[in-house]
Amino acid sequence: MKCIESNSMKCASFFAGVGGIDLGFDHAGFETIYANEIDKFAVETMRANFNFYIDHRDINEVQTSEIPDFDIMLAGFPCQAFSVAGYRQGFEDEKGRGNLYFELERIFSEKKPSVILLENVKNLVGHDNGNTFKVILESLKSHGYHVKYQVLNSCEYGNIPQNRERIYVVCFKDIEAYNKFSFPLPVQLDTSINDLLEDEKTIDKKYFYTEKTPFFSQLVEEIKDAKTLYQWRRQYVRANKSNMCPTLTANMGTGGHNVPLLNVQGHSNTIRKLTPRECFNFQGFPKNFILPKNTSNANLYKQAGNSVVVPVVERIALEIKKAIQVELESKNELQIA
Repeated sequence: MKCIESNSMKCASFFAGVGGIDLGFDHAGFETIYANEIDKFAVETMRANFNFYIDHRDINEVQTSEIPDFDIMLAGFPCQAFSVAGYRQGFEDEKGRGNLYFELERIFSEKKPSVILLENVKNLVGHDNGNTFKVILESLKSHGYHVKYQVLNSCEYGNIPQNRERIYVVCFKDIEAYNKFSFPLPVQLDTSINDLLEDEKTIDKKYFYTEKTPFFSQLVEEIKDAKTLYQWRRQYVRANKSNMCPTLTANMGTGGHNVPLLNVQGHSNTIRKLTPRECFNFQGFPKNFILPKNTSNANLYKQAGNSVVVPVVERIALEIKKAIQVELESKNELQIA
């Protein structure tokens, strides 16, 4: 990843996944110094791409005193408890994922970072008639944070042709920074699906469907448009006719919401699914982002589906940078002195 200036503000990342949020802030000139992630395969991918310290423990086991001081908290805290796929269980999620927000509260209440960025599925706002989100907002405000939030779609704010709506919550300790901050404006979508696909001649045969596929005849009947991405929805084929990639999910390839399908060559024997690399492309990761060769495709699909759209995060980070410019200049002056 790119070299960071020594005078940049320091970030600590929680539920870091493969580092998509960190990468967006990296591109904006910030520096991550600590990341926490429990999934060992995601950690392998992060370690292949970043040099910062990665703590592989369960966040419940991490003492605040063990975390280095930081200026900005980054957290894409587990969204399954709030998503449609996770049955909208919220804080009552039986696996405890909804309660993990309070581990973040434990940390930021002691570390008192200047800025907090939280990312989650858009359903977080409406869960339990808004009560779940209300608890989160009250928690942040009780610790002195001024909060702004907005749902952003990657096709409108990241120049990435994927229909992916996520809520971003940006919190400032400083009221002036809060007042200066605005979410980025929409940008024109000029990246096409084709721009993010690999060379068809290089695609391994394992990604193509054959007559041995149980629903192959239905795929052949429906998947014909070379410029459209499709989904197999358990019993029928769904075409995404807006020249958009459907929302990538963490359970791609494991049943239910499968990996998006396409047929670039237009023949009955050329129907295939997106490769893991292409899924990372549709999340806005650079082509030099390393996908470990020893990691299974199932895990790589999960990692891509769990991640953020990097250009959207980068644009938010740049707006945060503008808002805290006075604080950045103050840090620089102290270092020079």
